[in-house]
Amino acid sequence: MLFWHSQPEPYHQQSSSTSFLRDVLALPIFKQEEPQPSPESDSKVPPFQYVLCAATSPAVKLHEETLTYLNQGQSYEIRMLNNRKQVCCTDLSSKYVKSIIRVVFHDRRLQYTEHQQLEGWKWNRPGDRILDIDIPLSVGIIEPRANPTQLNTIEFLWDPAKRASAFIQVHCISTEFTPRKHGGEKGVPFRIQIDSFKQNASGEYTEHVNSASTQVKVFKPKGADRKQKTDREKMEKRSPQEREKYQQSYETTFLTECSPWPDLPCVTNTPSPGYSSSSPSFSLRDGNVSPNEEGDLLLPNLADPLLPNASIQDAQQWLHRHRFSPYSRLFANFSGADLLKMSKEDLVQICGPADGIRLYNIIKRRNVRPRLTVYVCQEAEHSRAVQPQKQDQSAGTLCVYHAIYLEELTALELTEKIANLYSIAPCQINQIYRQGPTGVHILVSDEMVHYLIDESCFVINTLKAEGSEGYHIILK
Repeated sequence: MLFWHSQPEPYHQQSSSTSFLRDVLALPIFKQEEPQPSPESDSKVPPFQYVLCAATSPAVKLHEETLTYLNQGQSYEIRMLNNRKQVCCTDLSSKYVKSIIRVVFHDRRLQYTEHQQLEGWKWNRPGDRILDIDIPLSVGIIEPRANPTQLNTIEFLWDPAKRASAFIQVHCISTEFTPRKHGGEKGVPFRIQIDSFKQNASGEYTEHVNSASTQVKVFKPKGADRKQKTDREKMEKRSPQEREKYQQSYETTFLTECSPWPDLPCVTNTPSPGYSSSSPSFSLRDGNVSPNEEGDLLLPNLADPLLPNASIQDAQQWLHRHRFSPYSRLFANFSGADLLKMSKEDLVQICGPADGIRLYNIIKRRNVRPRLTVYVCQEAEHSRAVQPQKQDQSAGTLCVYHAIYLEELTALELTEKIANLYSIAPCQINQIYRQGPTGVHILVSDEMVHYLIDESCFVINTLKAEGSEGYHIILK
């Protein structure tokens, strides 16, 4: 859990009384020899400081954390400052530092359901990101990356010895995560957090340097300006004694030190050329995969059910085999019986809509239904079964139909399934026709397959194609 601290007062933002006191202490009678900074005090200074170029709210009481208002989609600069240039040059073994910027929830209640909240936002805003980096405006940023599976995270490299600024855009507003839409000022607060890492002995950016964050609220365009003006007008109406209880508004926001963001177990993808990534991401399978390996990657093992007598260790291994490793910590004390007792709503609450429904279907052994099912029978078998029925209604030969399951709903897929059913090569089937009402033959196209009625029954008649060794298939 993250522990937030109040923001320290920036060095260059001083009141007039402080300036007057500094001038008085500079007189000869008060002047004393300034103590030299010790190495211990210098080591307490954070190596980097981050400044968000947005004004803080004047309506925040003393001893409370500052609050900054942002406009949705507007580019805001974050300056990366090196506090200990001489010391940092010896501390850092690499030239570059990797920084990860995140937009996360401030309320702990929402932190527990962050995955579910972000999945819901992704469902309502397909194709959009929560956090983006404005590359043309950024300065000193190298290899910026925005992982498509982490909508609220961006990362990049930068050189502490040079000027570096990242311009970010936040596309979600605070009211999108509230049950009722009252307006931006009633919305939930977010946190902008930056975690910086240096290279280890293997050249990977995994050694944590420092972390800092600040509290923000995001409004619709121009809404942050109106809210800032409203707060300023409210403070002007207060008496001088009441205004002393509130913090002074500054033009910039200093991010305060905090705990690093915890890493969640997940599959990491191949890093981009130039540096290695330590952020959680997901890998895409390579194109050169055999059909058997591809099926193992995409489909759960139906012959591996979760048994009620499975121990806690067996349940953990079962979760890993079925690609639920990110949630193994949440189910660390669950046995097979405990998981089987959970409802669909419980799993969705814990794992989010996508993985929760998938876990529920695997646990309850729910197989995916095909998009279209067609039953076919060869005309010879059908004729042998119908002929005895005409002679003797009491006795007859059983007419057997075979099921064909279609997923892509194309004529090519139907051709391949019929060829596999009767053990011939698909290239031996030249065309597939459907017999119409007056006996006409209609060419089966993708559109016709798409509009076939589910569980339709057809009798297959084969005709030898003229001038070739192939066949024509007629569906009656």
